[in-house]
Amino acid sequence: ESSTHLPAPKDVMIYSRNFQSLLRWSPVKVDRGLVLYTVHFKTGAFNHWDEMNCTRINETKCRFPWSLKERRWTVVLRVRAELEQVASDWVETHPFVAERNTTIEPPKVNSVIVSSDSLLISVTPPFEFEAGDSLQYHVSYWENATSTTKKETKISNTLFKIGNLKELTLYCFRIQVELMTHSDLQLLGLQSVPECYRTTIS
Repeated sequence: ESSTHLPAPKDVMIYSRNFQSLLRWSPVKVDRGLVLYTVHFKTGAFNHWDEMNCTRINETKCRFPWSLKERRWTVVLRVRAELEQVASDWVETHPFVAERNTTIEPPKVNSVIVSSDSLLISVTPPFEFEAGDSLQYHVSYWENATSTTKKETKISNTLFKIGNLKELTLYCFRIQVELMTHSDLQLLGLQSVPECYRTTIS
């Protein structure tokens, strides 16, 4: 079935952000004809290959189907190139577990209410909760003039206050998400870009 004449796809990688996962690869170049691609998957529980929703596609990417949304499953994917009746060798990915291998983006900051001694911050988590999830926000903040001394706090609410601030002073903060899962796995997300606000006068 496979042929030495059709090269296999290269740079085959799973990209996963906030538990939304995608397989990508580099296009296979040929002199003539349209190269199509087919992707299969198998899970750690069943050692046989199944079709994904990506059979004879011309794109060089394939989204994970809804059936693979379980975060704790171990998944292996494979992709090959096809040109008319000729197929390349399969290229397999490393085993992928979303709960360990996804990248968690920073939470979205919805609003910041400034007073003379505090910032009241409202955020939205970067992904949908599942039963058994426990989410904490790591907030680091600092006076902009003395940015070497940072203070850290951990909060589990999406509305929280940074208090005991000086009035008429510029403060900056960054937030990242820490997810604790059923299996006591800790996943630390990316830090947000710093946001800065000046406190008011009392």
